[in-house]
Amino acid sequence: MKKIQWLLAFMLIVPSISLAQHFLTPDELNRLRPYQDSLTQLSHTLINNENELERKNANYAFIRTLVKALQTPNSFSFGFDSVKSISIQTSPDDKFRIFSWFLMNDDGSYRFYGAIQMNIPGKLALYPLEDYSPLLKNPQDSMLDNRKWYGAEYYKIIPVASSSPYYILLGWKGNTIKSTKKVIEVLRFQNNKPLFGMPVFEEHLKPHKRIIFEYSRQASMLLHYVPEQKLIVFDHLAPPDDKLKDKPDLYGPDLTYDGYKLINGKWQLKDNLDMRNVPTPQDIDQPDPKKQAIIDRNSVPVRKQ
Repeated sequence: MKKIQWLLAFMLIVPSISLAQHFLTPDELNRLRPYQDSLTQLSHTLINNENELERKNANYAFIRTLVKALQTPNSFSFGFDSVKSISIQTSPDDKFRIFSWFLMNDDGSYRFYGAIQMNIPGKLALYPLEDYSPLLKNPQDSMLDNRKWYGAEYYKIIPVASSSPYYILLGWKGNTIKSTKKVIEVLRFQNNKPLFGMPVFEEHLKPHKRIIFEYSRQASMLLHYVPEQKLIVFDHLAPPDDKLKDKPDLYGPDLTYDGYKLINGKWQLKDNLDMRNVPTPQDIDQPDPKKQAIIDRNSVPVRKQ
């Protein structure tokens, strides 16, 4: 535990690096490609190796290698395209990107890791994301930062223009051997520091800082953004029987859809959406990502009514 904390602390104190230009030179490419090859192999091991100790060792090595790679001048311009076992999402405005991934324990639980790299000419600005999930008593309504992060593997970044601009993040969050979670997160920057959570989700007049869904690990859940309608649409989750309402690990989609629609700067809950007027989305997770050699959350088509 101390080892990983030291590595994460090191990520924050990486020295500034002068950037000669915004395009990668042949020398920079030659420096980054070997790092990419190592990260590709290590990320595959930390996701797929059957031995928990081997997965953890690969994770430590992955963090060290990623930090070294990002110290390369102009590294923000390098996509790490072959590193497919983790998520690398760049904001549509090109201001930052998020690396996020998970480490699965033998008991079926997960720990999440990540970092935010800012696109700031002239220096490396990197913020480690430290998973604080097990210690959060009220995660849906907590204000958090990169040192106290509700860990997830993000697959979508949505910029939101307002008097205080922010970003919506859609993420997958493996939970236990019985259940899986997904999250709608809010990210904003204050004094160039990342903050998570904002009371912009209105659910029957009650505001929340983030939205968390929990459902059976055997099920798949749709969570998708429809830009044409400024709408986050998702499966309505329900228990197989009303007597099991207190068992979220038994919940699954009931073939109806709800959503959060952006109205006057707030995301208002809309029940029973008519999906016939919504473009077919693709963002559905796999039930057991540990079995996937390459994680692809977008490979399963949505069910149709």
